Amino acid sequence: MNKTNLLKTIGPGLLWAGAAIGVSHLVQSTRAGASFGFYFIWILIIANIIKYPFFEFAPRYAASTGKSLIEGYKKIGKWAIVLYALLTISTMFAIQAAVTVVTAGLVGSVFNISLSASSISAIILVITMIILIIGKFSILDKLIKIIIITLAVTTVLAVVNGLFSGYSPSQEFAVNFDWTDSLNLAFLIAFIGWMPAPLDISVWHSFWTIAKKRTTGYSPSLKEALLDFNIGYIGTIILALGFLALGALFMYGTGEEFSSSASVFAGQLINMFTRSIGSWAYAIIAIAALTTMFSTTLTCLDAYSRVLPTTTKLIFSDNNYELKETSRKSILFWMILLVSGSLILLIFFTEDMKFMVDLATTISFVTAPILAILNYLVVTNKHVPEEARPKPWLRVYAWVGIVFLTGFSIFFIFWRFVL
Repeated sequence: MNKTNLLKTIGPGLLWAGAAIGVSHLVQSTRAGASFGFYFIWILIIANIIKYPFFEFAPRYAASTGKSLIEGYKKIGKWAIVLYALLTISTMFAIQAAVTVVTAGLVGSVFNISLSASSISAIILVITMIILIIGKFSILDKLIKIIIITLAVTTVLAVVNGLFSGYSPSQEFAVNFDWTDSLNLAFLIAFIGWMPAPLDISVWHSFWTIAKKRTTGYSPSLKEALLDFNIGYIGTIILALGFLALGALFMYGTGEEFSSSASVFAGQLINMFTRSIGSWAYAIIAIAALTTMFSTTLTCLDAYSRVLPTTTKLIFSDNNYELKETSRKSILFWMILLVSGSLILLIFFTEDMKFMVDLATTISFVTAPILAILNYLVVTNKHVPEEARPKPWLRVYAWVGIVFLTGFSIFFIFWRFVL
């Protein structure tokens, strides 16, 4: 692939990374390191390995068929797209609320705003709506490259400086992960739920791949689309490890705990960077963290408003229906509905960021096996070109992941509601 084609191709994979690198990294990975040191590294790596095929199936399908995963669900049966719609509508408010409240916490902390988190969240959601209505996909595609690079550079720099300072947690405050402790297990479930991201993002990725083609006129090959995705996926793993390391290096074994308040948590997070790099870097770090979470809020709102109108159209259409570009009225309707529902949720739970985040991530964990199976069925369907279907080794890999996710979800439901 030449340099020109690479630059044209890169975009959807970084948008995927922009949506993934948010709560799972800044909040969950950092909390894991702060609570249990470096213990969660192997859990983080395994979670990323297990979920990889189901995220990879999105660009594979979109690049080879020119269709989104939603259209693929319709091809395997109306039951599949109805099931997806039910899962999406039941989880979208908690997911949008979780990413928005973390963003609001950062805004409140950095700019020293005394407004409540719900008020700041409302302002953020209105701003993101305006950006998406005016700029649509092009703004996302341009902003995300700068955001990811800025965050990556500052995170790596902070971790390297932290490692040179040494790792010496106090044994008085150091806590080991206890597999028999219900609170520890609850955090484990929440951590895996969004590591590296909820499986919903696979559907969004397929939409972004198609949107990239519409806006640039360039149609990437399957190889190019997978390369773009793999760059984003590997980047999210590295940054997740970086945030986990920051939590371990600067919080584990100190007796200090992360606050459940979004604004206080944000201050603690930025303080970890400045303790490592120096107070001179505060502005850079604050901008990196803010833009990261804002991009996550933006991409979630953009994705749901793209996906849901298409989903409802396909549910009520026949099998020969030719999908057309979604009208702005439909997009605006779902945006307003999502923003309204998220704000209602935030009004009641906004003071407890940890609860909001754990609720969203746990829901994503429980629904992950269903989305994994749907993605597998779509990409192995006969309407997909034979050369684009997963090789036998990738199919076996995917089935191992499905068995693991299903077994773990059944265990969680049984442990949570039966034991």
